[in-house]
Amino acid sequence: MSHEHHVCTCSSGGGGGGCGSMRSQADDIVVPNLPVARVNGVPLHSSEESPDTETLRQRACTELLRQQAQFKGLLSLSDQPAVQGAISQAAEKAIDQLLDNDLQLPDPTEEACERYYAAHPMLLNEQVRLRHVLFAVTQGVDVSALRKRAEACLLELRVAGTQDAARFGDVARELSNCPSGREGGELGWLSREDCAPEFAKEVFLSAEVGVLSRLVHSRFGLHVVEVLERKSGQPVAYEQARAGVVRALQQQAWTNAVRQYLQVLAGQAQLDGVDIDTADSPLVQ
Repeated sequence: MSHEHHVCTCSSGGGGGGCGSMRSQADDIVVPNLPVARVNGVPLHSSEESPDTETLRQRACTELLRQQAQFKGLLSLSDQPAVQGAISQAAEKAIDQLLDNDLQLPDPTEEACERYYAAHPMLLNEQVRLRHVLFAVTQGVDVSALRKRAEACLLELRVAGTQDAARFGDVARELSNCPSGREGGELGWLSREDCAPEFAKEVFLSAEVGVLSRLVHSRFGLHVVEVLERKSGQPVAYEQARAGVVRALQQQAWTNAVRQYLQVLAGQAQLDGVDIDTADSPLVQ
């Protein structure tokens, strides 16, 4: 945030004329009054904060769901709006209940499962050896600032690459919020089943070796990931893979349903300074 300094420079004229004394810069700092994005009149940030577009969308989606939970009687009307994107524990539970109640999703059909399996053949015992730097998303954290730190870290480690292999471990020990940071971010050999599904999806669907070209998102936060080695697996028969296929399709259906639900809520709401129509994901924390 830039500050304008207006300091008196006129002479005192040797004794009593003019301004008499120079005002301090602190007295003349002008704090910009930035436009505030709102959902039904509820501000998503302070007038001194300027969140990026993705952060605003994330906060708007969360606020839409929080207000809907209040409307449905699942959350007290005295519950306070989020502060820097962090909602109360009561609001978190109410939003979970709201989505459970309102998103009634059928199980995927056998035909859909077979199509998914044909397009995404699963491998048995496929493994990766990797290390990571975790930037944890916790209650009250400034997600926008956290993402900038994570992106700066990703850029640094991709530039270092194999020419400075020790740098990744040093950065993990310094910055990672995961206990593995003490070991330089080493996680050892992992299979899909060892990872959170959203983490596994990004790591195993890629054939990259080295520092992955983009941040990996999971329920724990933002990860800078380096794949050290990959072991190919053997194709899994449909009968063995079916349970995993069902879970994957259920997750897809839930994600699409939440996105559509949010678009309906947004269409009924007064949104000022934020647009969620082009969001690529539900953006629900």
